[in-house]
Amino acid sequence: MTPVCPFVKIPRPDDNNASKKSGENSNKHHAEHESKVKKEVNDSASVSPKCPLGYDSQTFKIGPLSCMVCQALLYETSKCVPCSHVFCKACVSRFKDCPLCGADIVKIEPDADLQGVVDRFIEGHARIKRSVNLDKGEEAAENKPVIYEDVSLERGSFLVQQAMRAFRAQNLESAKSRLNLCAEDVRNQIEKVGNTSELCSQLGAVLGMLGDCCRAMGNSSSAVTYFEESVEFLSKLPKDDLEITHTLSVSLNKIGDLKYYDGDLPAARSYYFQSLNVRREFVKNNSNVSPQVLDVAVSLAKVADVDKNLGDEKSASDGFQEAIDMLESLTLKSDASGLEQRRLSVLDFLRSQLTDKQEQAEQTI
Repeated sequence: MTPVCPFVKIPRPDDNNASKKSGENSNKHHAEHESKVKKEVNDSASVSPKCPLGYDSQTFKIGPLSCMVCQALLYETSKCVPCSHVFCKACVSRFKDCPLCGADIVKIEPDADLQGVVDRFIEGHARIKRSVNLDKGEEAAENKPVIYEDVSLERGSFLVQQAMRAFRAQNLESAKSRLNLCAEDVRNQIEKVGNTSELCSQLGAVLGMLGDCCRAMGNSSSAVTYFEESVEFLSKLPKDDLEITHTLSVSLNKIGDLKYYDGDLPAARSYYFQSLNVRREFVKNNSNVSPQVLDVAVSLAKVADVDKNLGDEKSASDGFQEAIDMLESLTLKSDASGLEQRRLSVLDFLRSQLTDKQEQAEQTI
């Protein structure tokens, strides 16, 4: 007798009555199993496998390559001596005791080996898509590949996610590094497929974030360069998209702010006015845009404030009053408490500006 697995039930040679029935059951079971396998393989093409280190879109997890302080991927990995716990250099440099175990930090040493692992992980993360050919037992089967989705987040989203974690923790060099990688990826895609709306929008947003990093680092000239490049890409896109319009107007305002604090008031007014026009045009062509009406009022206030500092009192008063009229006539929904607080705050500022002007005029008389 041929040896068989003891856990598999098979018909015995002397069981003639069971033989036929068992054969039918076996064929039925085989068909069901084959159908189930095909279904699972087909389904697997639409399910994203999770990243084994925890960096996926479904969960928030600090993986083994993360810094426990900023919760982003390690950057300039540094090891505490003597406890050997690792953190980003910028993060651990703020502490005298290990943030993880509390041991005294005698010195901090770079961990080039672990940083190399992190860099290789970033380089490969979400880049490669795996494909397999289904063998359906048919003649051609069209050799159709099943494409599995990326291991985790799309690469751009993954890099931005890590950059924002680092930025919130004031690890600005780490944030800038991740955003530069993201911008480089998008630029490479643009070289391949051209200036599509999606890619220009993505690059414009990432460049704006790089401007924020430089601004936080005190490098205003580099910040202006990034914001201007962001404006350049976003200006190529149709202005009927809320996200694009918002990002474009914010980048223009941020350039205006930097020019304003640098003392270049005419340049500041120019950028503020461009932002105002972008916001006005969007509100003109869209309904139910209360937050954007508030944005228009803010832009009016910025332009009017510059006019005031330039000595153009008439234009300043007109701008402040237009913004006040706009906000006083704005009707918000009862559940928009956040917007209502912002509306009242902006109104208070605008009214105070007009009151100051009136008091100054009375003193002059």
